[in-house]
Amino acid sequence: MKKSKFFLLLSLMLVLSTFLAACGGGGDNAGKDDNKKGADETAAQEIKMLEAQAIPNMDSVKSTDTISFTTLNNVNEGLYRLDGNQEVVEGMAEGEPEISEDGTVYTFKLRDAKWSNGEPVTAHDFVYAWQRAIDPETASEYGPYMMDGKIKGAAEITAAAAEKKEYDLNTLGVKAIDDKTLEVTLERPVPFFKSLMTFPTFYPQNQKFVEEQGENYGVNSDSILYNGPFVLADWDGSTDSEWSYVKNADYWDADTVKLEKVTWNVLKESQSAANAFETGEVDITSKLSSDVVPQYEGDPRLVKWLEPTIFWLKMNQKESDALKNVNIRKAIAQAINKEDFVNSVLNNGSIVANYAVPNEFVKNDETGEDFRAINGNELLPYNLDEAKKAWEAGLAELGTDSVELRYLTDDTETAKKSAEYVKNQLETNLPGMKINVESVPFSVRIDRQNKQDYDLQMHGWGPDYLDPMTFSDLWLTGGGNNKMDYSNKKYDQLIEEAQTTLAQKPVERYEALAEAERILLEEDAAIAPLYQRSSNLLVNEKVENFTYHLVGPEYSFKWTSVK
Repeated sequence: MKKSKFFLLLSLMLVLSTFLAACGGGGDNAGKDDNKKGADETAAQEIKMLEAQAIPNMDSVKSTDTISFTTLNNVNEGLYRLDGNQEVVEGMAEGEPEISEDGTVYTFKLRDAKWSNGEPVTAHDFVYAWQRAIDPETASEYGPYMMDGKIKGAAEITAAAAEKKEYDLNTLGVKAIDDKTLEVTLERPVPFFKSLMTFPTFYPQNQKFVEEQGENYGVNSDSILYNGPFVLADWDGSTDSEWSYVKNADYWDADTVKLEKVTWNVLKESQSAANAFETGEVDITSKLSSDVVPQYEGDPRLVKWLEPTIFWLKMNQKESDALKNVNIRKAIAQAINKEDFVNSVLNNGSIVANYAVPNEFVKNDETGEDFRAINGNELLPYNLDEAKKAWEAGLAELGTDSVELRYLTDDTETAKKSAEYVKNQLETNLPGMKINVESVPFSVRIDRQNKQDYDLQMHGWGPDYLDPMTFSDLWLTGGGNNKMDYSNKKYDQLIEEAQTTLAQKPVERYEALAEAERILLEEDAAIAPLYQRSSNLLVNEKVENFTYHLVGPEYSFKWTSVK
């Protein structure tokens, strides 16, 4: 069995875990000597990585999670991709596009590139994938989310389907002028359009291959075509804990790609990941938990960065009468000591978030000010007195003295610790509150979120493109990523204005988005922001140009090599 070797070695490492935990942050770097090469040797261009979760899905129009997006980013390619400087660089697009005077029509020339079955990548592949993503029959979450209000005709298709009316996918604003010329028509100018085009939802798909695979498309590594730097290998599906990226010799820029193989294993426990790193079994760990990070402070192998990713409690108003009550939501949102949480539970450089759009994420094109300068950082802070007042008012309105809620979370070490903390805070600070924690595998949590089978859920969101809208439009009524039945007409109106009449007025647009954020948090307490995440992982010193991203997929290995 293919996984036996790794997990046999892991079992041996766990026996030594106590010793390794004590010395892991030291300077000896166990196993490091094994990576040294003689003067006449060439380093093998292979690295081994860990992830805390398995890949849920590899259909680019149906994927909704970071792990799937990161994998797609390495084995496929759209018009553009992000480089190590977080800059947009050419992918399938060759040269700068022609842009109409009003900024709504883009014409792209495509480079000569092949799918892994030898067929050429054409403009028709983009048209097919985008139409499939917006087609309600596909049930893509990201298709409508990424296209409505941006790509011409997308919103009309979504609305027609919702009203059970006929729709024509050919009215979507994407057209193949010929095999190598793609024309995209927008509803209005979109300042972040090229950044948007780096996202996997906009990757091409080969129609013949997808239709041949049918329901099996994207369920394992043999049921996908590849046009990126690597091809996916040894992946048997969403429950598989091992897979590989293998260099794609037919990739248009294959000369840039140095790595021959990236091998992945799933390991949920952070200390075990550090132990595997120290014994040389892996070269890059998954993100480390709070009890491991302090062991490596000051160690050059510890790579850390503050992400524009926020974690919050989603409060599902679909079934729970308690969560339909704004006072109950305000009580929950203000009853958790966030400062203590980030310091004692996370302890990894993450910061308190009293906002819905990240700090140090985007600046206004006209004023140069960070978006956070408008509302500041105290929209829905920890306030036990206010939490108790809201709690008592909510219970009185409900005519009860107790509330019982299901708390859905992942089954990783960090997720379980976070759940324990939140449960303790809510049950201690809100008398009569009962929290039942349900820890499940990542793919199960995603499925249950999509079905809205939860009451409370710890949920994180990282930006898909460089603009506040990537957070602001999450909470539109009926939005594909709402998944908690939140609805506010004023909120919807402000987002609509920011997308239309204010689209080319940077100052007024930011003010509208800031007011929407205030309504979401101060007035409605629709979500309970907790923290903005800092990432920490260990990278072997032999690895050069390890590339992480702040937007969309997390990692790119196109430029990575072994020295």
